[in-house]
Amino acid sequence: MTIRDALRSGEKRLDQAAVESARLDAELLLSHALGVSRTDLRVDSARELMSEEARRYGALLERRAHREPLAYVLGEWGFRRLTLVVDARVLVPRPETEAVVERCLALVAEIAEPRVLDVGTGSGAIALAIADEHPGAVVTGIDASLDALAVARENVSRTCLDVELVRWDLFGGLPEGPWDLVVSNPPYVRPDEIEGLAPEVRDWEPRAALVGEGTTEAVVAGAAAVLRPGGAVVLETAAADARRIAGLLERGGYRDVRITSDLAGRDRVVEGITGA
Repeated sequence: MTIRDALRSGEKRLDQAAVESARLDAELLLSHALGVSRTDLRVDSARELMSEEARRYGALLERRAHREPLAYVLGEWGFRRLTLVVDARVLVPRPETEAVVERCLALVAEIAEPRVLDVGTGSGAIALAIADEHPGAVVTGIDASLDALAVARENVSRTCLDVELVRWDLFGGLPEGPWDLVVSNPPYVRPDEIEGLAPEVRDWEPRAALVGEGTTEAVVAGAAAVLRPGGAVVLETAAADARRIAGLLERGGYRDVRITSDLAGRDRVVEGITGA
């Protein structure tokens, strides 16, 4: 079987499994199995696969056909300038979360050494991206999940970035500040929404990181108690819930409340500033 044949059959298998990006995923899986780039696949499309290469590719393909997220199958995923370890212990970093990081960086741009707290750090994506793109930032990531913290520690080691990681129960309050910035991508899927999500999310990603009633409210209240005057909170939320969260911030005494859209034009990031 040639590379061309493998891609053709892989695309067909993923199409049958209702994977929307069947061709792209087949290319990424074959690239990973062979340890080459997608460009190399095109250049060398007539090359015959060795039996071990075909076996590796077939195993990866079957995992994806069972709707395991592509990031979990590959074992890593790109987030801004970083490539992070990801598996079923953590959420897959998403493009909308990159918009969260954009707002965080803008809010602390004029602070030489901002103290940043990432609540529910998961893979460490937000915390590490801020540490990477604001070298002076002093960043701490907290999470209640030991499994998630283990993944985050792998990513700290992989990226060689200085991020402190602490196991912490959000509902007991936040670590003592003062912090210049508190950021969170909290669980915001309602329990009645979970069955309507894509199989990759519904069946594979950690439920505790997806579904959580009262979590955003706890971050808002906790941040108010530990932010310095003029400090900021930045939250990711469901598009349909952005205005409610903005109202929650306003009622909590935050000023300059702002909603930012992601690249798809959906309201996904809500922020506010504590009183001076």
